[in-house]
Amino acid sequence: MSGIYLIVILTMLGSWFVGWRLKSKFRQYAQTPLRSNLSGQEIAEKMLRDHGITNVRVVSVQGRLTDHYNPADRTVNLSHEVFYGRNAAAAAVAAHECGHAVQHAKAYSFLKFRSAMVPMLSVTSRFMPFIIIGGIFMLQYTPLPLAIGVALFALTTLFSFITLPVEFDASKRALAWIHDRGVVTSQEYTLSKGALRWAAMTYVVAALSSLATLLYYASLLGGRRD
Repeated sequence: MSGIYLIVILTMLGSWFVGWRLKSKFRQYAQTPLRSNLSGQEIAEKMLRDHGITNVRVVSVQGRLTDHYNPADRTVNLSHEVFYGRNAAAAAVAAHECGHAVQHAKAYSFLKFRSAMVPMLSVTSRFMPFIIIGGIFMLQYTPLPLAIGVALFALTTLFSFITLPVEFDASKRALAWIHDRGVVTSQEYTLSKGALRWAAMTYVVAALSSLATLLYYASLLGGRRD
């Protein structure tokens, strides 16, 4: 049990550190203006055109680091600082989100699998916390509720790990495109690559954190059976 607690604590600390480092790096990279002077919006629209994607809109959304691609309404959603930004960080994020649009257009298998899990998880996530909490309180009487909660949480953990290849592939597509099309200089490319590397680490830590939490709940269940 003590080993599980240690893993949970380490993943929490890792999550805090990566989140802090990501924000720090983005502030640093945002100070490097692009020689091409292209905004995040212009880069995104250019990447979509280059891949023959004409049914996806690029829109600005509120918040910081809220950038995402929505396959439901086919929109590349860029935060204000990325949409209007003309720096290495904005270029990296804009191209990365368009990488997801390219995945969608090409029916990338991991993205299809991940998208298929979303409706189910959106329903189960509403009840899962209550099932797990109730299962912990009822554990001395019956392990069934907690077992159901652990099974549901396992799906969440699987989703976190399926997200990893989706994110890494989108970054790979983005970096290849901004390099091949000359959107960034060699120095700017290094910064863009660094920005996406730290962004990817947030997903790695999230997956590991989910796994650690799953192991903790499973250890409670295993302890009851012993």
